[in-house]
Amino acid sequence: MSQQIYINGEYFSRADAKVSVYDHGLLYGDGVFEGMRIYSGKVFRLEEHLIRLFESAAAIALPIGMTIQQLAKDTDECVAKNGLDDGYIRLVVTRGCGPLGLDPYKCSDPQIIIIADKISLYPAEMYENGLELITAATIRNHPAALSSRVKSLNYLNNIMAKMEGLRAGCVEALMLNIKGEVAECTGDNIFIVKNGKLSTPPIDAGILEGITRNAVLELAKQAGIETSEHPMTRHDIFIADECFLTGSAAEVIAAVKLDGRTIGDGKPGPITTKLNEAFRKLVRS
Repeated sequence: MSQQIYINGEYFSRADAKVSVYDHGLLYGDGVFEGMRIYSGKVFRLEEHLIRLFESAAAIALPIGMTIQQLAKDTDECVAKNGLDDGYIRLVVTRGCGPLGLDPYKCSDPQIIIIADKISLYPAEMYENGLELITAATIRNHPAALSSRVKSLNYLNNIMAKMEGLRAGCVEALMLNIKGEVAECTGDNIFIVKNGKLSTPPIDAGILEGITRNAVLELAKQAGIETSEHPMTRHDIFIADECFLTGSAAEVIAAVKLDGRTIGDGKPGPITTKLNEAFRKLVRS
């Protein structure tokens, strides 16, 4: 089956799926998006993703022009048209076409794009053995500049930190906030385990409130694991018993080293493994 890409209610082949070079999503990163996983032919927590998409759009005064219910229906239809049992959805809303210049009120025709495809974020051996991280010099954006809770098309902040990690031989990098506290990684939320307790940075630490992050917190509470959301520093990660990352594309993956310091015993820990198994059961339920 050839790939079918949704643009404003119509379907196009990959070669024919196009938007204007005058779209402000391209010119200025003016737009929002969501990345969602498909498991057994269904989008995982679709409604939660769409609520976050609409909240991101509201925060930047971007009209989507349809209801959450209609967009959910169209997303499910796109998955079915592409015959994907397991895969990934990238849902993008751009500001639309406008003249050169920043004025968003001169734009028209917001573009709603749904791409259904496969994704493999990290090699299989990294899920077995864990990731090594470095701390990026590039920090998260100041919340007064752009809230980290807005999943915007402007990901240059994350990309610059990602480049730092790749240059150091790491596929992921830790990002700090303006206070020097741990925020998140370039594309994933971060958790640590210490003395059997699970911790992750709070929403006001400059993080995106991850859908997978929230699912893992729920699973931990169901398993009787004590959880907390509180500010943390690199020191907390250095002395942690376990560390792992979560994200729609990454799912759940252990981190076993930060800035050359081994975390715990340098292997994915028992709580990480337990939550990973619980998450995999959840997405198939």
